[in-house]
Amino acid sequence: MKLIRTLAEWNPLWLNHLQNKQQIGLVPTMGALHEGHLDLVRASKRQADLTVVSIFVNPTQFNNPEDFAKYPSTLDADLEKLDREGVDYVFVPEVSEMYPRPTELKFDFGDLERVLEGKFRPGHFNGVGVVVSKLFHIIKPQVAFFGQKDLQQVAIVRRLVSDLSIDLKLEIVPTRREPNGLAMSSRNARLNPEEKEKALILYRSLIHAKSRLEQGDSWNDIQQAVAQVFREEPSAELEYFELVDPETFQVYSEFDKTQKTSICVASYLGDIRLIDNLVIVF
Repeated sequence: MKLIRTLAEWNPLWLNHLQNKQQIGLVPTMGALHEGHLDLVRASKRQADLTVVSIFVNPTQFNNPEDFAKYPSTLDADLEKLDREGVDYVFVPEVSEMYPRPTELKFDFGDLERVLEGKFRPGHFNGVGVVVSKLFHIIKPQVAFFGQKDLQQVAIVRRLVSDLSIDLKLEIVPTRREPNGLAMSSRNARLNPEEKEKALILYRSLIHAKSRLEQGDSWNDIQQAVAQVFREEPSAELEYFELVDPETFQVYSEFDKTQKTSICVASYLGDIRLIDNLVIVF
């Protein structure tokens, strides 16, 4: 496994792999790696000739400076995990490498970024769009791997690739969960055991809602019931619990089993923000 920190280091390596007609798989991450990230790595190892993992905590996608400052950093442990998985390259750039000067480029993903995560994290998806574009242009992969847990981010990246005619394939890997159902997330590292147990309110609410939808209950009644459950948990603060099209993120007021549908939830647990989703019809 080789550590790469600059575009100048990567370019001759990429050119050599291009000449050898080797397919490159990219797994973009912000580090603090868990089994969910490693699922992406394993998918890349199965499909591509070479796997590149990027580790970069992108400052431009944090609308909350405190969240950026507290984001977990475990680079040494991350590199050990990736080495065990047989990753070929790890791209770990400095901020100055990715942003030699402050970027003035702005992405507008339309309605896709004005609901749910876009609404509650203004500017977040512009930062995602910029950094993902940079990574695609620097690494030049033929295939890139993203996790279903960040479902709206997946939709943003799909739009980016489509609208800019970027020549690569996107592979979406299912959410990896703890045995109790909690979606794996780098932010879970900030939760103590009691908070991790309370964080199950997200997953349990998704499962409860899916079951009631399948029984024919109205979405409005389900939303109200879930909101009440969150109000009764003092440590949890619900931001949204919505039924959406997983590609356009159109918010549905009613459930239609003939339409692509996912339930998405975001909540604070103390000062830690968690998200999750569950596919109902796809």
